[in-house]
Amino acid sequence: MKNIKNKNLFEDTNVPDENYIQGYSEEGLWEKITKYVSKIGLALIYKALQLHYVVQSPNCPPKVKVAILAALGYLISPIDAILDFTPVVGYTDDAAAISAALVIAQMYITEEIKTQARNKICEIFGSSVLDKLEKDMAAQI
Repeated sequence: MKNIKNKNLFEDTNVPDENYIQGYSEEGLWEKITKYVSKIGLALIYKALQLHYVVQSPNCPPKVKVAILAALGYLISPIDAILDFTPVVGYTDDAAAISAALVIAQMYITEEIKTQARNKICEIFGSSVLDKLEKDMAAQI
């Protein structure tokens, strides 16, 4: 399993990355997204994908990357404050973690990153889900 720490995101910093990113991998993210889309919801997946692409941006500072990777690692982990398989509320804590990371990363989320996230959703689920995504996002505003 390819772990993000192998990409040297924290090179030249003294951020203790091992504590934050040990649970994150791209493969784990893709597996979680594709396997649990109906439970997670498209809007949360879209937000998680934005974070995934922000963390790859050279403009994103290391401390923001740590927050993002921690949130994405939390999403991937089946064991957290509210277990993911708990009916109705299983992903509310994951949504809170992703939302907190979005607040921290908001100034680094460009239109290009939003487009990458939408394109990945189309690649995984097909373009027919974009209308549902737009409705889900509008309902959250």
